Amino acid sequence: MITPQEIKSLLDLDKDSKAKKKACIGQRYYDGEHDIKDYRIFYFDDEGVLREDKMRSNIKISHCFFTELVDQEVQYFLSGKEGFAFSDQPELQEELDAYFNNNEDFRAELSDAVTGAIVKGWDYLYAYRNSEGRLAFQCADALDVVEAEGRYTSDGRDYVIYSYTQRIDMKGETVTKIEVWDDKCVTFFVQRGNGLPEPDPDAKINPRPHVLYRKENDDSTYYEGLGFIPFFRLDNNRRRISGLKPVKALIDDYDLMACGLSNNLQDLTEGIYVVKGFQGSSFDELQQNLKTKKIVGVDEDGDVEIRTISIPYEARKVKLELDEKNIYRFGMGFNAAEVGDGNITNVVIRSRYALLDLKCNKLEARVKQFLRKIVGVVLEEINKEQGTSYQSSDVYFRFEREIMTNAADNAQIGLTEAQTRQTQVNTLLSLLAQAPSEQVWKDLCSVLDWDYAEIKDKLPEDPAAEVQRALDALNEVPDE
Repeated sequence: MITPQEIKSLLDLDKDSKAKKKACIGQRYYDGEHDIKDYRIFYFDDEGVLREDKMRSNIKISHCFFTELVDQEVQYFLSGKEGFAFSDQPELQEELDAYFNNNEDFRAELSDAVTGAIVKGWDYLYAYRNSEGRLAFQCADALDVVEAEGRYTSDGRDYVIYSYTQRIDMKGETVTKIEVWDDKCVTFFVQRGNGLPEPDPDAKINPRPHVLYRKENDDSTYYEGLGFIPFFRLDNNRRRISGLKPVKALIDDYDLMACGLSNNLQDLTEGIYVVKGFQGSSFDELQQNLKTKKIVGVDEDGDVEIRTISIPYEARKVKLELDEKNIYRFGMGFNAAEVGDGNITNVVIRSRYALLDLKCNKLEARVKQFLRKIVGVVLEEINKEQGTSYQSSDVYFRFEREIMTNAADNAQIGLTEAQTRQTQVNTLLSLLAQAPSEQVWKDLCSVLDWDYAEIKDKLPEDPAAEVQRALDALNEVPDE
């Protein structure tokens, strides 16, 4: 069993890891807490000392492009309504629908895991047995999970350490709950401050097997291990890098340009004050009086002159537009604010989704690898309960994405398809007298999407004569 000293060492190393620090930055930007929040303005005073300027405007507005890019990618990737896990075996398909496709809880947890993977670089789904005795899954925050490989533990076994802050006690010490998971059980610890983890006195069974249950009409408690560590990791890419990295500098620049423009408008609305013969103790006092009281004292020869200047907003506006364009370009997102030339056809709409499609294609490969591991343990449970022998190769994944379309284009496409189908039907009907009728009827059923086996007994004995009578009836012109 892993020792408390090893647990503490692994947690301390994890706190200082570069990967976790970058993941925290991604989470912070997704929550709208950008670097602009820490922006400060400094100046050199008359004595050459660097001081912070707390009198000038310092507007701090986070522009949440990263939040939009992440939510856009997740919702577009999971926009298919038919599910994503499929099998050609009807019995297995029913089970997959119950576990995945029609399970709203799993779809919600998968959405959270995909979001976390894009934001932080990776995230987890945790497996457990629900009240019905079936495997269920829940998202686990990657910032709270530490993977301990066997080469770093004294017993050579793999573990997953899940830790979270429970509270801050009366002494001001942080109380952290720690769960150490292996392939058979979970052991509970509690850490106070920076001390060694100790066995959790609140845990009634410690260590505890993965599953505890009771049988009907039996007061005995039974237990079992899942046989695997119930944490499945989803990586955003091979290096587990957040989706923030390509666009962080652009978002910071956009924040700086936009807030700088707001500061200019705030500070220069009333122009620059030229004060002659100022009667006061300092220019800080002068600035404060002008901003709040709108009054300043001068001597007999003094004067106050207001000079207005033009704010260079055009340059900032062009820079903001360029930054926004590059954020969506390098973030590979769909810019809904882009107007274009007004020709919004289905082809134009799809072209605007091209970068987002490329990004989702890369994500799809990772998600399929991730789901393959989850399907493996689910199939083991199904085989055990039902006595079946389903294999992982019996399951395949398909993610269909929905794109907004132009209704006029759709109507025109539908009309063209209907006219094409009508031409095919007329051509086949004209061949009934020359070609084998059975083959013609099969082709007709194929065009009309009918089942030939169901209607073949109801077909006329002389189809050519029947078709000719129908055509003659249509061509008859009523007498006036």
